Amino acid sequence: MKTTEMLFSGAADIFDEYNRHPFVLGIQDGTLDREKFRYYIVQDCLYLEDYAKVFAVGTAKAQTLRIANLFAQYIPVMNGELDVHKGYLARLGVTEEEIASTPRALANLSYTSYMLRIAYEYGEAEILAAVLACAYSYEVIAKRIVAAYPEAVSHEFYGDWVRSYISEEYSAHNAELIGVLDELTAGYTEKQQKKLAEIFRVSARYELCFWDMVWSNCRE
Repeated sequence: MKTTEMLFSGAADIFDEYNRHPFVLGIQDGTLDREKFRYYIVQDCLYLEDYAKVFAVGTAKAQTLRIANLFAQYIPVMNGELDVHKGYLARLGVTEEEIASTPRALANLSYTSYMLRIAYEYGEAEILAAVLACAYSYEVIAKRIVAAYPEAVSHEFYGDWVRSYISEEYSAHNAELIGVLDELTAGYTEKQQKKLAEIFRVSARYELCFWDMVWSNCRE
């Protein structure tokens, strides 16, 4: 079994919970309160600032120029996520000043702090395992949304969000991360594999906590 297959299998129960979450279900059928989505967008912008820093540490720790370039390409564009967010920020009237003055919710801060700790304490593969839970889960969530509710792609407000994460471009970026992680860990020991599984599962749990946070609009 490839490393990423092991990671996905070990967190399958958490991934299943994503698409049962009321926030995700609200995006799926278009009933999600837009104030909740607004709060999500602001917190996710703050999250992406630190997420980019994790890739920056990965760039510095990379053992080859090829892997350094892989990490570096995610720093300015974040797989196009910022482009998607900018569209929603404009539609929701969110300004850069508002984002800058908004405190990170505790679940958000805890999640990014965990990833940054992994980045500083471990190497390339562990960093990839930490970030992949976020990147790959969005693809899985969006594709399951469309499978369950095909009309979601054409919703006048949430359709852009769904389409962005089922796009071929987004999937190709994830496929690249998955392929590199499998390549880097081909000779990993059982102990190293278990650590990767732990990192991936913890990050996946944090993703679920993020959905809980934005659903309850927890601002503490």
